[in-house]
Amino acid sequence: MAVDVVDITALQRWLRTFAASVAEQRDHLTALDAAIGDADHGANMHRGMTAVVDALATASSDDPAALLKQTGMTLVKSVGGASGPLYGTLFLRMAPATGGATTLDAETFAKALRAGLEGVVARGKAELGDKTMVDALAPALDALDAALGGGESLAAGLRAASAAADEGRDATIPLVARKGRASYLGERSAGHQDPGATSAALLVAAAADAVAEQDDPS
Repeated sequence: MAVDVVDITALQRWLRTFAASVAEQRDHLTALDAAIGDADHGANMHRGMTAVVDALATASSDDPAALLKQTGMTLVKSVGGASGPLYGTLFLRMAPATGGATTLDAETFAKALRAGLEGVVARGKAELGDKTMVDALAPALDALDAALGGGESLAAGLRAASAAADEGRDATIPLVARKGRASYLGERSAGHQDPGATSAALLVAAAADAVAEQDDPS
């Protein structure tokens, strides 16, 4: 039976899974950033998520909002470049959207993710098509909302969201960057996959994996 709630354990599993994915893809993220940025996205995200996982030892045992806020603040403090403020804002905006609940139903979790995306958009002034992490996150959350609206489970919705995030990530390749350091390259930024969209797709995939594991602990 599908478990359509996200509790503190699932949130911690999400963060640990994302951290592991970032560690595994660190060199790939750096190579992508070397082509159109500062060549530090992999190292920055790895440092930040390592700090997030270390901070889980002192996280509240049953307060999702506190955990999300702690995660956001940790990323702002420990991640350099634009990634720290953007990923930090995502989690900081998610926190109050939980409404103080100790377990988040599917709709509340989707609402919190949407609040996080809105924070990223406001902070980075980026829109869909600007060749940023928004290009992975926006279609992912649209797919999640559509799945939940159609009666799908949270696990199924997040799988659809992950597939949409991957498509959005790949769709950044031909785009000309309009935001961030990549925008300085102008037309030369086309033909390169955006590192921010790539790490954002890992974030969505980690959420799908965390909830799938909750549904089937075996």
